[in-house]
Amino acid sequence: MSLSYLFKVSKQSISEIVPEVCTAIIDVLKEFIKRPNTVEEWLDIANGFEMRWNVPNCIGSWDGKHIALQSPMNSGTEYYNYKGFFSIVLMAASDSNYNLIWANVGSQGRISDGGVFDNMKFKNLMISGQLKLPDSRPLRGRCTPIPYVFIADDAFPISHNIMKPYSGHHEKGSKERICNYRFSRGRRVVENLFGILASVFRVFRKPMLVEPNKAEIITLACLHLHNYLRKSSSSKQSYWQTGTVDLENIDTGEITPEHGEAIK
Repeated sequence: MSLSYLFKVSKQSISEIVPEVCTAIIDVLKEFIKRPNTVEEWLDIANGFEMRWNVPNCIGSWDGKHIALQSPMNSGTEYYNYKGFFSIVLMAASDSNYNLIWANVGSQGRISDGGVFDNMKFKNLMISGQLKLPDSRPLRGRCTPIPYVFIADDAFPISHNIMKPYSGHHEKGSKERICNYRFSRGRRVVENLFGILASVFRVFRKPMLVEPNKAEIITLACLHLHNYLRKSSSSKQSYWQTGTVDLENIDTGEITPEHGEAIK
């Protein structure tokens, strides 16, 4: 409605123009979201997580986000999620530097993250060994080979290539708590990425007043633009403001959370 008033164009025309433009953006920028296809590319991501976030053998930070939209026509509760609003699910994996390496958009909001994962082609590729992941290797100072893993939350099933934190509360200094801390360092990357999207692309700040298929196209266009702006030499320094993401002081190990104070 606001675009109609701003540009003096009918709502009917706007409803055709926006999806067409978003589809063109996706087609032009499709190379900017590209799943690694070689062992070397996966190892490059793993090195990034180990050097930047001190998380070894990590090949991706994985999470889901609900994209809010108005109640779709004649959909009943198919898109009504456990948070109490209508949505489609964005499932995404990020490298250590807030770049998307894979994304899936469009599942009904009522489906959990684990349910979305179970029906993804990505899962079948991972289980069948077609992702060309690196062979297991020992952690630094150890001898037992450890597989390369995606870090996820409790919504995902633990498997050979998916790792999630220990459940429950653990004593300070315990191995479980230290392990969970390491995992949280890696997993917050994708959570910060979702925050960047909502900060830059204001369409994510309120329910989209479109049908799910158009919401999917708009979301995918924003994802491709995100990676383009992150990787372009002319925009990567100005794409987001200071404080949008967690920052770490390499010398002291202190972490400044998004819009927060430094913690150790």
